[in-house]
Amino acid sequence: MSPVVYSIIESPAHPNFSAVYHDLGLTEHKFVSMRKAIGSLKKHQPGWVVAEFFYGYGNNYAGINLSNLDVFLRSLQKYAPEARVLVLVDKEEYQYVDRLVDLFPLYAVLVHPVTEEDMARYLSESA
Repeated sequence: MSPVVYSIIESPAHPNFSAVYHDLGLTEHKFVSMRKAIGSLKKHQPGWVVAEFFYGYGNNYAGINLSNLDVFLRSLQKYAPEARVLVLVDKEEYQYVDRLVDLFPLYAVLVHPVTEEDMARYLSESA
């Protein structure tokens, strides 16, 4: 069985890396919401997660979470603690990622624009 990559696509800025995943022998599970990705964790534990970081300004995310990723990453720690997380982020929000790193282990943080070559390099480094 090939390793699973969760591709969590919450914005049009998220590049399509399906060809990269396929070329590296990964099985891609695409999600358009964190809720659906969390729901799938019990059935399919990913080896990789590729998701975008959106900082929770003001009262976003119920005011208790730092970003869109917090709840998912907590669930990931329970169901797939060995999964490697690659976070995509806009330059403007990069300053907030360190706060997320203080809470959760991340394999890499990639600043947009992220190319297929960039993604393939990170996924290949530890394959």
